[in-house]
Amino acid sequence: MSFSSTSPWATGKACRSGPFPRRSFEIGAVVVAFFYWWPLAAAYIAWKVAGYPALSELRGMIGRGSDWQAGMRKSRFAQAFEAADLRGTGNLAFDDYRRAELDRLNAQRKALQEESRAFAEFVEELKRAKDREQFDAFMAKRNTSGPTQNV
Repeated sequence: MSFSSTSPWATGKACRSGPFPRRSFEIGAVVVAFFYWWPLAAAYIAWKVAGYPALSELRGMIGRGSDWQAGMRKSRFAQAFEAADLRGTGNLAFDDYRRAELDRLNAQRKALQEESRAFAEFVEELKRAKDREQFDAFMAKRNTSGPTQNV
C-alpha cells in the first residue's frame, strides 16, 4: 500500500490535527499514564481542555483562588459576541430594534425582580403572622390551665 503524494504523512507536512505519529503517541501516553499515575494524566487533560495556557497564566489562575475563571482567556465566540454587541451590526434599523427589545426585556426583568421581592416580603409576613398566632394560642392555653406546681 502506498500513499499518494498529496497525503500529509507522505509529504512530511502536518495535517490540521497534527502529524499522525505524534497524536497517537499522545493518546497512548495518556492511556498509560492513567494506568500508572492518574493525577498526572488528569492534570494533562485539564491543561489540554483549558487551551494549553502558559505557566504564567496558570499561576494567575491559581493565585486568584475562587475567581480563577477571570484569568482564563475568553473563547473566540465570546469575544466576537461582545464585540458585535458593542459596535452593532451596521444596520441602523435593526440596531434600533435590538436596543428597544433589550430595553423592554430589561424593564421586564426589573419588574420581575420587584415582584419577586414583594412576594418574598409577603411570605415572610405570613410566616410572622402564623408564628404570632401559634404563640398567642400557646400563651392562651398556658394562662387558662393556670400555674402548675412541680414538687
